[in-house]
Amino acid sequence: MPVLPELAAVLAAAASRTEAEPPGGGAVLRDAACGYWWRRGLRCHPGDLAAAPGAQPLLSALIAAHGGDVLLPRPCPTSWTPEARLLGHPAYHVPTPAECGGVPDPYALLETVRRVRAEGGHPALLLLAVADDPTGTVAPPELVRETCEAAVGEGLHIISDETWRDTLHQPRDTVFVSPAEMCPGDVTVLCDLAGSLTPTAWPAAIARFPTTPRGAVRRARTLDLLTALGARLAAPVAAAAAHALGEPAPVTERAAAAAAAHAQVATAAHRAVLAAGALALPPRAGRHLYADLGPLRGPLAELGVTDSMDLEDHLTGRLGAPTPGGHRFGDELGALRVRLSTAPLLGTAPHERAAALTAARPLETPHVARALHTFESALHELQDPR
Repeated sequence: MPVLPELAAVLAAAASRTEAEPPGGGAVLRDAACGYWWRRGLRCHPGDLAAAPGAQPLLSALIAAHGGDVLLPRPCPTSWTPEARLLGHPAYHVPTPAECGGVPDPYALLETVRRVRAEGGHPALLLLAVADDPTGTVAPPELVRETCEAAVGEGLHIISDETWRDTLHQPRDTVFVSPAEMCPGDVTVLCDLAGSLTPTAWPAAIARFPTTPRGAVRRARTLDLLTALGARLAAPVAAAAAHALGEPAPVTERAAAAAAAHAQVATAAHRAVLAAGALALPPRAGRHLYADLGPLRGPLAELGVTDSMDLEDHLTGRLGAPTPGGHRFGDELGALRVRLSTAPLLGTAPHERAAALTAARPLETPHVARALHTFESALHELQDPR
């Protein structure tokens, strides 16, 4: 998200504050986060929240505070599996249903829990994302309910990553339901502000704990871990994050415009993927789509592409932008899957991105049209590499 003049002014006004925020965030930031979640139907108080300089240190603290084995959807964000294993927690991937990513299939989840316990493991934590990062899909409420009920029934605590909930491509036609609405005592909500509400260079993330005695204990453990990590927000960034969480009109208007621009580009990219003979679920949120190039395995083999690492190297070189393979998201190496980003299609220079994000029809912007043509050509070439 480009830097809004209003946010830049808030950051500049707080620049003289050289001290860091207290571990977990100061009162102003947590009050603003409370308002943000209350407006989304999730009641909370400042004492139920914690903030950190980015989602990764906050998620690490949350995982460490809960203990036990971690269950993850397949595919899942790139950082989830390494974070769990870095902390010494075994991580197990659970397949997602055919219609979406981000939320494990409930029956596959129950079978995985049974198998892990039979092998002597201690499944304790489920990470999920209703609005998913790798696939760009939004899980339907009925699936979210079934999976959450299955997890809670097995004694799992749920961490719901809701970073992309405000980036729905069709907000009037897509229903987003937080697991915390369904199982309020068993869900911790995580939200990374950078990229959706604040610029990516200003890392800030917030977590909402259940309003229960157990939730209070886990929050206290999380704060201890953030303190040990030295994960404290810089005061100017905290001020800008608090301002953005208040959702003044310039922030919400820019966020809505960005979501609309990414939606148009994602729809065009999805059409190109299908036209090339590959598979992908229609993106409904965020800034990515997840393509399965398995149907092109024969032509790809002629290019020396036989697994997702090869596919990553080939498309990254051809598109001129990072195109991570499915193995980075927990998929099998032999599966020819790749995550495609909409951000490079909107421009690589700041002025190009600003023009695309403010245009009524981003696809008609010359640099976006050129980027989409290159994208379509690169995929079309995979059908017949000779």
